[in-house]
Amino acid sequence: MGPMGMRPGIILLREGTDTSQVSSRHCHFHYFVDGRLDYHFNNLPKRFSLTSITIAFDFNIHSTSTQGKAQLISNINACQAVADAVRTTLGPRGMDKLVADGRRVTISNDGATIMRLLEIEHPAAKTLVDISMSQDAEVGDGTTSVVLLAVEILKQMKPFIEEGVHPQIIIRNIRLASGLAVQKVRDLAISFDIHTPEGEDMLLKTASTALNSKLISSHQDLFAPMIVDAVKSLSADGGADGLDDLRGMIGIKKIPGGDVRQSFLVKGVAFKKTFSYAGFEQMTKKFANPKILLLNVELELKNEKENAEVRIEDPEQYQSIVDAEWQVIYDKLDSCVACGANIVLSKLPIGDLATQYFADRGLFCAGRVEDGDLKRVAKATGATIQTSTNGLFVGVLGTCADFEETRVGDERFNIFTGCPNSLTSTMVLRGGSEQFIAESERSIHDALMVVKRSLKSRSVVAGGGAVELEVAKHLREHALRIEGKGQLIVNAFARALEIVPRQLCDNAGFDSNDILSALRRKHTQDEDGKWYGVDIENGGILDTFAAGIWEPSDNKSFSLASAAEAAGVILSIDETVINPRSQDPGAATGMMGGGGGMGGQKPLSNMMGGAMDAVNAQQGGSRSGNLGNGVSYLKGRGGG
Repeated sequence: MGPMGMRPGIILLREGTDTSQVSSRHCHFHYFVDGRLDYHFNNLPKRFSLTSITIAFDFNIHSTSTQGKAQLISNINACQAVADAVRTTLGPRGMDKLVADGRRVTISNDGATIMRLLEIEHPAAKTLVDISMSQDAEVGDGTTSVVLLAVEILKQMKPFIEEGVHPQIIIRNIRLASGLAVQKVRDLAISFDIHTPEGEDMLLKTASTALNSKLISSHQDLFAPMIVDAVKSLSADGGADGLDDLRGMIGIKKIPGGDVRQSFLVKGVAFKKTFSYAGFEQMTKKFANPKILLLNVELELKNEKENAEVRIEDPEQYQSIVDAEWQVIYDKLDSCVACGANIVLSKLPIGDLATQYFADRGLFCAGRVEDGDLKRVAKATGATIQTSTNGLFVGVLGTCADFEETRVGDERFNIFTGCPNSLTSTMVLRGGSEQFIAESERSIHDALMVVKRSLKSRSVVAGGGAVELEVAKHLREHALRIEGKGQLIVNAFARALEIVPRQLCDNAGFDSNDILSALRRKHTQDEDGKWYGVDIENGGILDTFAAGIWEPSDNKSFSLASAAEAAGVILSIDETVINPRSQDPGAATGMMGGGGGMGGQKPLSNMMGGAMDAVNAQQGGSRSGNLGNGVSYLKGRGGG
């Protein structure tokens, strides 16, 4: 057993291995051919003889902890490696990533999607995944920017760590700079009124800016108005009342095939036709002002799931039992028809008997409707989902102006329009491949969230790196009033903000040094230069606000605050402790002494057998548990 009862790992040193770099803290022994076991704690010789196999017990292979400056530098390096995976996806000229996990292939340039699929194992680097997911949930866009900002802050603080500045001093000044940056963004924000034509234009521009870096950027003219209409419909008065349940109120349906320009918005509810039984073709497929009944009831005859025993004395009694089962289903169906419903939707199956029954009476029915679609129909039509067919009345029914089952591509869709509750809407996406449609859905979601955030904050700022450079200028001016190390740290934070325009230039293939120099000069010397950012089209600089490149002010504020918070968390970690149980389940039993001899770990002969296995396998032999060719166990001192 090793120090503190730790079970050591085994390092095999093959013939001719240079052991001069092996630490003297390792416990080594030679197992000679004659069976004699010789332990020693000295450094191994440069080369070991042909008559022995050297096995090093490495008590550091399951290190319990690393700490201090080396730990901080290691965490920063790990975060930089993660950021490099998403760096090139930023901006309108960002590249896509293809992520394959063996089961499916994902093509995306969405930072949150890529970070989630990377399956990062480094404990500190997982913080970057958390902030990207938080940005995606809260704002929708800027998931790549927040990761790059956090990592660039860490990169700029790395020299201070190497020079011995205490992490708490760095963290304190990062928080100071973050607060100043967020306040500056709020001061720069331009408010707008959504009830005016200018406000409507603001929303369209923010949606277009969010789509600029997406796969469907060339179709902004189609999707931007659809997105704005869908989000504005969440609240009848244009307020923020219905915005909190955006995912539940706006449905996105994907239909492979066709052209992307065939995508459309339904101001109501639309969902794909579910599985249907015989008799469905005879149903009425179109209604005006229908009454809609929503159920969470199974309208189908099914066998008993549990074995049941019924004792009868007369065959007619059996027939009465069968008749009773049929009467139960008929009573349910009669109740649905008697309440005056024209359309019956259920989350559970509607069988062939019920389908034919409703078709004969001019009703439309659909079973196995997805829970989300059923809830949206309830919200749109005013219906109440029923868990029983007993006591149905007109008050639980919903209604809409028009219902129709229509074909979209190779699928049939049930579409409800003219609903009394206008909050709900459905976007139907078309595309040539599943990967394209999936990425289109992610792009639409980001744009929906951006417009939602714009409606809530009712203020925007210019994009293209203009805000970051203006905030960086403000921080440099404020740093001149700070004494001591804080001035250098705030200046470093200001330099970190320039990663956004720099990366935009790099991804577009432009010289980032020249463009950043021009932007710094413009922001510093020109009073009207605060909205100047990167011109992605021509490779220079331009007034991005005048060009209509707008983002919600909350987007930038949240990005800056989250990036600074993540950097502070990572810099506050000076030690990582890893439980050996989490990496080697077998080591746990060896550490706790719950067995015979040496604290419960395996006998030495078994450990040697495993070592011989590894050597034999390296030489092309089988993993049989025996020694390599020409070597055998001999009786001798310590032998059997």
